[in-house]
Amino acid sequence: MNAEPRPVREADRTGFADRAGVRLAFRVYENPGKPTVLLVPTWSIVPSRFWKAQVSFLARHFRVVTFDGRGSGDSDRPAGWASYVDDECAEDVIAVLDATDTPQAVLVALSRGDAWSVLAAARHPGRVTGIVAIGPASGSLIGVQEQEREAWEATEGGTPYNRHHWLNGGYDQFTEWFFARMFAEPHSTKQIEDAVRWAHEIDPVVLVDTTAGRLASKSIEDECGRLTCPVLVIHGADDQIRPHAIGARLAELTGGDLVLIDGAGHGVHARDPVRINLLIKDFVDRVHPAPRRIRTSRSRPPRALYLSSPIGLGHARRDLAIARELRDLHPRLEIDWLAQHPVTEVLVPAGERVHPASAWLAGESAHVEEDAGEHDLHVFEAFRRLDAVLVHNFMVFNEVLEAERYDLVIGDEAWDVDYFLHENPELKRFAFAWLTDFVGWLPMPDGGAREQRLTADYNLDMIEQRARLRRVRDRSVFVGNPDDVISLPFGEGLPAIREWTEQNFDFCGYVTGFEPPSEPLRLRADEKLCVVTVGGSGVGESLLRRVLDAVPEAVKRVPGLRFLVVTGPRIDPAVLPFHPAVEVRGFVPDLPRYLAACDIAVVQGGLTTCMELTAARRPFIYVPLRHHFEQNFHVRHRLERYGAGRCMSYEEVADGLAAAIAEEIGRETTYREVERDGAARAAALLAELL
Repeated sequence: MNAEPRPVREADRTGFADRAGVRLAFRVYENPGKPTVLLVPTWSIVPSRFWKAQVSFLARHFRVVTFDGRGSGDSDRPAGWASYVDDECAEDVIAVLDATDTPQAVLVALSRGDAWSVLAAARHPGRVTGIVAIGPASGSLIGVQEQEREAWEATEGGTPYNRHHWLNGGYDQFTEWFFARMFAEPHSTKQIEDAVRWAHEIDPVVLVDTTAGRLASKSIEDECGRLTCPVLVIHGADDQIRPHAIGARLAELTGGDLVLIDGAGHGVHARDPVRINLLIKDFVDRVHPAPRRIRTSRSRPPRALYLSSPIGLGHARRDLAIARELRDLHPRLEIDWLAQHPVTEVLVPAGERVHPASAWLAGESAHVEEDAGEHDLHVFEAFRRLDAVLVHNFMVFNEVLEAERYDLVIGDEAWDVDYFLHENPELKRFAFAWLTDFVGWLPMPDGGAREQRLTADYNLDMIEQRARLRRVRDRSVFVGNPDDVISLPFGEGLPAIREWTEQNFDFCGYVTGFEPPSEPLRLRADEKLCVVTVGGSGVGESLLRRVLDAVPEAVKRVPGLRFLVVTGPRIDPAVLPFHPAVEVRGFVPDLPRYLAACDIAVVQGGLTTCMELTAARRPFIYVPLRHHFEQNFHVRHRLERYGAGRCMSYEEVADGLAAAIAEEIGRETTYREVERDGAARAAALLAELL
C-alpha cells in the first residue's frame, strides 16, 4: 500500500519558481478562460497536499495553482530564521504568479498564509483580486504573539509547542498533540493521520526556523487597511489553535465578510470540505461573475437520479432490476444514472441514460486497485484513503442537483453522498433513498487495537449521524433479510449491528439482478464447465493465475472438465497464460447465464456473484480477499446462513484447489431458497417516495 494515494486530478504543469536562490515547487491545473485561484501554502509543517480536498473541485471551475512553501514538500529548505519571515513568504506568492504566467489571482490561504496573502495584496494590488482567509493565524492582530514567543522559547515546563522540546526528542509527541488540537472535532482520525505523516517529511530544525521567522515578523495591521480587494474570512468557532477573535479582527481591518462555522476547528478545510469548497467557489464567482444556467420545467415527468457503487458489477445488475420494477410502478418516471466504469459497461448496453456529468467523477475502482496486493485488499484502509475522491465525487453530485431538479435520489452504497448529506443537510432538496447489503465496518484480526479503535469510530460516526439527522434518508433499504445481518457489536460499548439495523432499515430481501432458472441449464452436454470469475474490479488477477496453475491437475481429476475464465472489464485477458482446456474472456454481459449453466464455479468472495450461484443452486468455491472485512465476515455469514458454497483461503487454493473442484463438482446442493421478488419489493419501497 502506497503511503500517499495519487491525487484525484494530476497537474497539467509542474515546475519551480526561483526567487533569490530558493526553488519553490508549483503545480498548475489549467482551465482556459477561467480566473485563477492560488492556494497559498501554510506553516511548513505540511506541504501543499493539505489542499487535496479542494484542488480537484476548484480546478473544474477555475484555473488553480498550488505550491509548496519554502521549507516544505518539494521546495527548498533554506537555513536560518531570516529566510522565513512573512515578507519573504509574501514575495514567494508573487514569484509563483510570475513563474506560472498568472497576471492576477484570488488567493486562498489557511492559517499562516493569511499574513502572506495580505502582504502580497497590499504591496501588489494589481495581482490579487480577492482573498479567502481560513482560520487566520496572525496573533499580532489581537496581541497574543508575545505570549506565544515566550512559550516557544521556554526551557522548562510549558506545552509541547516549544522549540527545545522539538529538538530534543519530543517532535513525535508534539505532532500528535498539535494535530489532535487542530482537528478537535470527533471522528477526525484520517485528517490527523495525514497531517502527522506530512509533518515527518521535514526536519524539526526547519520547523524551528519557520516558527522563529514568523515570530520575528511585524504585525500586518497596517497592510490590512491598504487592501483594495474583497476579503472573506472563515473561522471555526471552536478553533483550538487560533481563536476566532483573530478572524473577526482581520475581517474588521480589511472590511471583509466573516463566516464563523459552529463546531469547527482549525482544519476546517479538511474536516468540512464541502462547506469550504462551496464558500470559496461562491466568493470567486462574486469576484469574477459568470453567467449560470439552470434547467427548469413547469411541466415534466417525475425524475430519479440513480447512483450505483462502482466497486464491482453486482450493484449495477441489481440496480437495473430495481429500476425496471420502479418504472413498472411509475411508467412516466425518467431515470438518469450518475455512474462510472465499470458500472457503465452494464448500463449503456441496457439502454440506460448515463448523466453527462459522470465524466467528471473520479474513478474509485482505480484508486482501490492501487491499494491491492496479491489477493489482498484491506478494504477499510482503502476506503479511508478515498477521502479526497469521495469529496470530489460528492461535489459533482451536488452540482448536478443544483443545476437540475430530481424528485428522488437512489444511492446504492454511494458512501460519499450519504456521508456528506448528513454533514451538510441543507444541501438536501430531494427525496433520498439509501441501499446497502452490509452494515458495519469490522476490524480484521491482525489489525490489533488500532483497527478496532478506527472501525468503531467510523461506526459511531454513522450511528450519531443517523440519530441526529434521520430526515436525511427518507428510506434506508437493506438488500437482504434481518438474519443476513451479522450479529456482532459495532465496537466496544456500541450497539449490536443486527439489532441497530432492524431499527433503522426496511428489508427487501435479496436482489439477484437476474431470474434464476427453474432447472439447471447446460451449454455442452458432453463436457463439464467450471466458470472462474473475480468481479468487475482489477483486484482479482492473482486469483485467476492461481486457478490457472491448478487447471492441469483439475483436468486429470475430472475428465471432460473445461474452464471459462472471465477477467471482467478491468483485467486484460491477454495477460493470462494459455491452456487448451481454458477459454479466457473479458467482460461477459450475460455472465449470470453462464453461472447458472456451470457445473462448478470458482469466484472471489463478492456477495453478488456468490448469491447468483446460490440462487441458481450451483456448487461453487469462493476465496475471500485477504483483509477484505466484508467478504470475510458479512458475505461469509450470509452464505453460511444459506448453506451455500465452500470457502477456501488463498493459501489453500495453491495446493488444494484441484481436489476441491473434484469433490464439489458432483455435490448435490441443498441451499436455502433465494427469494425472487427482491427487486419488486425494493422498488415498492422506493416508489412511495415519488
